[in-house]
Amino acid sequence: MSNFEVSLPKSKLTDNETTLVTNPVAEFVVQFWGVRGLIPTPSSGTSRYGGNTVCVEIRVGNKRLVFDGGTGLRLLGRNLEQLKPPLEAYLFFTNPQTNRIQGFPFFVPALIPGNCFHIYAAPALNGASIKQSLYSQMLQPHFPFPLQRMQSELIFENLKAGKELKLDEVTVVTGWINKTHKSLGYRVSWKEYSVAYVTDLPANTDEMDLARIEQLIAGADLVIANATYSYPVIHNKYQPVISHWQTSVDLANQHHVKQLVISHHHPDCDDEFLDRVEAEMQAVRPTALLAREGMILPILTAED
Repeated sequence: MSNFEVSLPKSKLTDNETTLVTNPVAEFVVQFWGVRGLIPTPSSGTSRYGGNTVCVEIRVGNKRLVFDGGTGLRLLGRNLEQLKPPLEAYLFFTNPQTNRIQGFPFFVPALIPGNCFHIYAAPALNGASIKQSLYSQMLQPHFPFPLQRMQSELIFENLKAGKELKLDEVTVVTGWINKTHKSLGYRVSWKEYSVAYVTDLPANTDEMDLARIEQLIAGADLVIANATYSYPVIHNKYQPVISHWQTSVDLANQHHVKQLVISHHHPDCDDEFLDRVEAEMQAVRPTALLAREGMILPILTAED
């Protein structure tokens, strides 16, 4: 059975305190290394929820899957350095916007020969592949070292919506969740357990979009989604915040999602504001959570 006893290593992750390398009793576990959207926001006002941009790690079926490579990817990389090489992992990007890829140049394990990283994403709106997007952000004058300095094996694959990947016993299914930004969502399945990662949900969807989203989230043990940004939230944090999370909560309630976690927090939302968001959201769905940097959610443990 699923086990959602949340582990929170202190308040947030730091360079010298990266937390759990591996959990000896966890067979399917999710860990948040970055939970912000748009831009990193390190400050005293974001210390409890964290300021790194989005990065989520899933360890399941002897595979290590990583979703999005914001600045939280750098912390994950520091953690992986503690493991014995060679390392292999699968990196999935929702889209190649800056906040989703900006941690990749600082991902130290990619610099180490012998490691192997499989990298997946749909082409960008301009047609650029994920390899082109990662390459471009590491060109001068933006970054001092090119992608070619990474000595690990990097295997790139362009994805299409509806693609199903088989990684031994783990299945990853893709689907469009935001056509405007050309963003993919993912569903990770192993045995009878599943986690959906859909962190670019729009506030309004047509019936065709909704059907695709439903296929990814229906009956999932855990759905990681976003709270849609709205002008009252961005410009006046003291306005009501219900619309901030309502889309994700409605979808979770309608499609028998066991656990909902909201991530990809707006940079203007400080800890105090996010506390209010979580309290109002839990008044409607008591088990729902806001993601915190360092939060660990075991989907299945060896004792289950």
